[in-house]
Amino acid sequence: MAEIGKTNRLEVLRATDCGLMLDGGTLGEILMPNRYVSNDWNPGDVVEVFLMLDSEDRLTATTLKPAAQVGEFAYLRVASVTRIGAFLDWGLPKDLFVPFREQKAEMVERQSYVVYIYFDEASGRIAASSKLDKFLDRTPPTYKTGQPVQLLICERTDLGFKAIVNGRHWGILFYNEVFQPLDRGQKIDGFIRQVRSDGKIDLCLHKPGFEKVTDLTDVILNHIKAQGGFMPVTDKSPPEEIYRLFGVSKKTYKQAIGALYKKCLITFENNGTKLV
Repeated sequence: MAEIGKTNRLEVLRATDCGLMLDGGTLGEILMPNRYVSNDWNPGDVVEVFLMLDSEDRLTATTLKPAAQVGEFAYLRVASVTRIGAFLDWGLPKDLFVPFREQKAEMVERQSYVVYIYFDEASGRIAASSKLDKFLDRTPPTYKTGQPVQLLICERTDLGFKAIVNGRHWGILFYNEVFQPLDRGQKIDGFIRQVRSDGKIDLCLHKPGFEKVTDLTDVILNHIKAQGGFMPVTDKSPPEEIYRLFGVSKKTYKQAIGALYKKCLITFENNGTKLV
């Protein structure tokens, strides 16, 4: 079934002077204006399009790709603020509407915000909201420790970075787990450190536990080999240098180096590390 505000695969019915008519199922026939039509398309073809509302609130198909679609969170810039609400630039000719009642804090022109995109059944419009809590899953999370997840960084707190996990739950990246710059609106891969008894989710940016150290030992060995069997780095090197090279904390690096040393795969000499 075709859905407004989402990417759909629709059949071409016929050509008109204005463009192609597509089969929208229960939504009826939908026009794709000529400016989006490819000369290679013919009746019977199935094409991938995004369904949006034009400046006159008519349902229209386009090949343009918005920054996000209905049911997703996105970090978008305010294009304008009017007496009825704010409008966000999401990559389509018609900006995305945010009613005042859906603004957690009053939006400011040219500022960017994390929002959820939804279809408002009452008005028949695609809209967005910065009141994120009501769009997140309230059921107890079932993530496992070490499970890879997709994170959307939303804000800084006293404890760390608050992030949306897999577009469903809130999680927290504690400051002592972060060794790289993070920005609001940034999408980044992460891992579940633990799900607490109260349902709160602790996150990390690298695999927790011994598995992370095991992966890092291979990275270190490959790096030393690429340097001709010696690298001017030890467990005494500055944390910034270690993070620049391997993207981990000094504590994790020392665990990996210690594991390699115990296996007699490396030695330390002349302010560096050498393959045995």
